[in-house]
Amino acid sequence: MTGTGWLPVALLAVPLLGALGLVVLPHVLRPVLRAYGLVLSGVTLALAALLVATFDYGRPASPQFELDVPWIPGLGLRLHLGIDGISLPLVALTALLTFLCFGYLSWGRARAGEFLRARPRALVFTLLVLEVGMIGTFLALDLLLFFVFFEIVLVPMYFLIGIWGGEGRRAASIKFILYTLLGSVVMLLGLLLVWAQTGTLDIEALAAAHGSGMARSVQILAFVAIGIGLAVKTPMWPLHTWLPDAHTEAPTTGSVLLAGVLLKMGTYGFARIAIPVLPEGALAVAPWLGAFAVVGIVYGSLACLAQRDLKRMIAYSSVGHMGFVLLGFATLTPTGINGALFANVAHGLITGLLFFLAGAIKDRYHTADMTALGGGLLATLPRLGSVLTFAAVASLGLPGLAGFWGEMLALLGAFRPADGLPRGLFLTYMVIGGLGAVLTAAYFLVMLSRVTHGRPPPLPAESEAEAERRVGDSLAARPVATLAHRDVRPYELLAWTPLVALILLFGLWPGLLLSLTTPAVHTLLGALP
Repeated sequence: MTGTGWLPVALLAVPLLGALGLVVLPHVLRPVLRAYGLVLSGVTLALAALLVATFDYGRPASPQFELDVPWIPGLGLRLHLGIDGISLPLVALTALLTFLCFGYLSWGRARAGEFLRARPRALVFTLLVLEVGMIGTFLALDLLLFFVFFEIVLVPMYFLIGIWGGEGRRAASIKFILYTLLGSVVMLLGLLLVWAQTGTLDIEALAAAHGSGMARSVQILAFVAIGIGLAVKTPMWPLHTWLPDAHTEAPTTGSVLLAGVLLKMGTYGFARIAIPVLPEGALAVAPWLGAFAVVGIVYGSLACLAQRDLKRMIAYSSVGHMGFVLLGFATLTPTGINGALFANVAHGLITGLLFFLAGAIKDRYHTADMTALGGGLLATLPRLGSVLTFAAVASLGLPGLAGFWGEMLALLGAFRPADGLPRGLFLTYMVIGGLGAVLTAAYFLVMLSRVTHGRPPPLPAESEAEAERRVGDSLAARPVATLAHRDVRPYELLAWTPLVALILLFGLWPGLLLSLTTPAVHTLLGALP
């Protein structure tokens, strides 16, 4: 263990011990339950900030803060953790979004009522375990350890949707767990195949070996198996069908973490494992991966145009945005993979903000149906409408905001793909992806015209107490916003401001992220034949 190897351990230990504390000392912690998760996630965020502050930016391609100790000596398994320029932004993003979700639950008066009524101890426990799995996935440098953390997140997310979700939560949670578990079984077979061929599970050693010891046919088979498991979590068309239902029924915090972090675990696996460990397999499968990616881009955009529910539209938008990420990986070029990694972080910030906003609108109007909302949000709730407009134009890729750079670089990578890939085919992918970008702008502008613009419907006077009694009556003839404190509330402002600031920062200064990922990308591409 290096001198700073305690940091990855602390990042995992704080939420894990916090979750265990809720099991061991439930009655002692009950009076401070609302602040408990907020404090623990705040400590984790502080540790992530320390990680960012002490990271050696002169060598971002090399794992730092490494912990490498025996885990199961009889099987030769090791507890190997570390972080580099690819995983650092994702660890920081995970800690930030988890803290903001706890703050969203704990600070607001309206949300506090729901928090106290809906099994609060179980909710805090679920979110803390979820944080352990998410951060652990980005820290793991051992294939089996990666798989363990990758699977840990499934159980808490299943309960988060199934217990605290909407009316269709049971079906959505079952669909989520079945899809992801089946994908994980296939991925495990691929990981075991790599282990059987190489005799090691150490990701660093496997990446440094550049696939030596594995025949091309074995690499292709392993890449397809591992890729299917990662593609389900990404999600890649046509393995995406669990996502819209999960997002629509999940509570706001569940949607934010699902879109902001869990989808990134799938795409991260391509950069950490599939491409560097199986380079010949990556080269063989890349044209197919690009094809599925561009179909997902266009399909997701067309599906968004057909949606009436705001949360469902944002969910389908993730299919399109993740298509750009997969297209960037498929190019196997520094430009394309840098674009994919940048889009990963940008999507987490922007879509996390969009789901926060969708939850805020549903809290006020008790529906997310865009037709029922009636428009005029900028007139009735100008601050909320303005933030929604900002998030929408960021997501559609407006230059100067974070959503622009990743998709532009992914398309640029497709213009000149890696040697050995058919350039004509990837030029076709670039054109189709460009069409998808136009459709992305179209569906977000249609959404804004339906929700934020136009003349607002007349709203009858209603007290906040009366509105609280109407919670759950989503079938009301006309959605009603509360008159008291109905625009952006202080706790919402605190939760959304960091995301807005980072979207602006990375949009105006993309080099902050690209300087981290570029050396690491060149290292992982060194494995390509």
